[in-house]
Amino acid sequence: MRHLYRCPLRWADLDLLGHVNNVTYVDYLQEARVDMFRTHAPDSRAEDLAEGVVVVRHEVTYVSSLTFGFEPVAIECWVTEIRAASFTMGYEIFAEDESGERTVHLRARTVLTPYVFATERPRRLHPEEKESLSRLLEPDEPVRPPKAPDVVEAPGGRYPVHVRFSDVDVYGHVNNVKYFEYFQEARIQLMVAQGRELGQEMADGYHLVVAQTDVDYKRPILFRPEPYDCRTWVSRIGSTSVVFESVVLDDLAGGEVLARATVVGVCIDNETGRPAPVPDAFRELAAR
Repeated sequence: MRHLYRCPLRWADLDLLGHVNNVTYVDYLQEARVDMFRTHAPDSRAEDLAEGVVVVRHEVTYVSSLTFGFEPVAIECWVTEIRAASFTMGYEIFAEDESGERTVHLRARTVLTPYVFATERPRRLHPEEKESLSRLLEPDEPVRPPKAPDVVEAPGGRYPVHVRFSDVDVYGHVNNVKYFEYFQEARIQLMVAQGRELGQEMADGYHLVVAQTDVDYKRPILFRPEPYDCRTWVSRIGSTSVVFESVVLDDLAGGEVLARATVVGVCIDNETGRPAPVPDAFRELAAR
């Protein structure tokens, strides 16, 4: 069984291209997830899943652009795997016409673990929670995070993450959605820092869209006056794609890695809307 959530769209969700921004989709997933927990919790104890879980990993695949509409967008979510102290959810954001034809905008998977915030430690799932989750189970291949790459020092690749008070959720941690925003800001700064030739070549008929974002959450980011250190670099360039790697480090804790991200961007021709060869300026960026 899948849980269906209808998520209202906001005008402020759109980016400069007139599409729902890639960060905002993750906010939609969070809304759908919380609604699922609260709808299917069998009792007050199992409702802890709505109030006390943390995200361990996101895998988000952007399939097609979503534009603003006054009707809510549909989100199906379900469980793909249940383990002793974690579970994995699947999602699909879509629109459906009168004939039942579905246009998928996004597919995603999230690994979550129950968490005791008083002790800042994960816990095992209660039997009642497993029973509740099993009603939504559609088994799928388990999530297997790839081996983390070494951190690369790229020119212009350091971005200070200043945590805003509004970034922090009810748990006292920076909300999982905000990490996507930090990585987006760092990625833009890297491209801007590479000089005018990169920005000009991308402006002349091309733009970059995010096709895939995978984020691993290692340790919570907390509100504090000192910034965290986000480092970003280009790890690979394909015929039409660019792969960015990012890490958030805590310099006050000896450079401990708090989160990692891998983002795949696809170069799009403005006229055709189709993938286009990566400009030479990007290829030079990867070689620096």
